[in-house]
Amino acid sequence: MNIQKKLESFFKENSKAAIAFSGGVDSAYLLYAALETGAQVRAYYVKSCFQPQFELDDALQLAEELNADMTVLQADVLSVPEIRNNPADRCYYCKRQIFGAIIEAARNDGFSLVLDGTNASDDASDRPGMTALRELKVRSPLRECGLTKAEIRRLSKEAGLFTWDKPAYACLATRIPAGEEITLDKLEKTEKAEAYLMSLGFVDFRVRQYNRFLSGSRQTDEVTALLQVRAEQIPLVLEKRSDIISELKKYYGSVTLDLCPRV
Repeated sequence: MNIQKKLESFFKENSKAAIAFSGGVDSAYLLYAALETGAQVRAYYVKSCFQPQFELDDALQLAEELNADMTVLQADVLSVPEIRNNPADRCYYCKRQIFGAIIEAARNDGFSLVLDGTNASDDASDRPGMTALRELKVRSPLRECGLTKAEIRRLSKEAGLFTWDKPAYACLATRIPAGEEITLDKLEKTEKAEAYLMSLGFVDFRVRQYNRFLSGSRQTDEVTALLQVRAEQIPLVLEKRSDIISELKKYYGSVTLDLCPRV
């Protein structure tokens, strides 16, 4: 049985489900595939300060194009100390919060099964969030059926989904070093900085922050923006250097460029 047939078979066996929907490549294809099989599904998007506005916009657009039922939930993630304090396993607590909200809403809507878009390319060995999904009994059909990221992009393109070539996007909290408290102000600065770079044509990049201690007469902590872009877009950084510095200095004390990033 080929991969697509496996996915069709999954939804024939599980014909009623809630789908955790982010508007990204994976959950977008999962929603599409479920609807194509005639399954009764509803998409649940959880809006928090960790997601930029464009993610919600993309999710709403795709749900409309697919004529899918979609519910937007709100989550105050910073009210949870284990998330706000930003430990190394922050994702575990965040997933518990986000999927807990989805499970409750889905149950109230008559859905006992919750699905997410984890695929076969995702490494579960170093992802605390995966542990939370297993504990909450959230299933991942794309992973179970063996669909890799490359295959999902190909199938999404064939299906005409605008998300097929959408870059992967980790939540805004990942821009703040582990162990440093996450605040709404830091997240908003990150979102504004990245929105500006996106407007200049940058794709698949990050604006991370770190604190640099300045010695001498002015002993202060300076928050620095660390730009991580694709190698082929470094010329664009140099071309727009003055504009980037001028804009990002509104939010950060200094701006640096990572020459060997892992975006």
